[in-house]
Amino acid sequence: MLKKILKILEDDARTTTEKIATMTGTKVDEVKKLIKKAEGDRIILKYKTMINWDKVGDEQIWALIEIKITPQREVGFDAVSERIYRFPHVRSAYLVSGTYDMAVLVRGSSMHEISDFVAQKLAPIEGVQGTVTHFLLKRFKEAGEILGEREGTKRQPIIL
Repeated sequence: MLKKILKILEDDARTTTEKIATMTGTKVDEVKKLIKKAEGDRIILKYKTMINWDKVGDEQIWALIEIKITPQREVGFDAVSERIYRFPHVRSAYLVSGTYDMAVLVRGSSMHEISDFVAQKLAPIEGVQGTVTHFLLKRFKEAGEILGEREGTKRQPIIL
């Protein structure tokens, strides 16, 4: 039952307990109890509003940074990773397979701000061997949501 409730909330965190109860065939009090327990157990970490800032005109620069890390004795990648993911610029952080060990998604108000973050904060951390920064040029879909709807064809017709 909890998994059903979690999936409903993951799709729309504003779904009321009454609607969840109807959707799952559960009593409202039971739904409230399960949600409260999931919050206490840190299964539900946060309720979040997703905003398309481009439509508001608030420019935000996003970058995906790949990081090569030297693992430390007895703690592996965890100690260096923790230093990295605690920075406020870092919105998401992942240990990954492949050429690099970690991928972080960062947000800033300008490319210069993100570049400074990499040069002044990230690169000097002991255990960081190197970084590659990929600036995100356009976001099409995030957290399962398509951010912009097509507004018809923008190509010029060919006249023969």
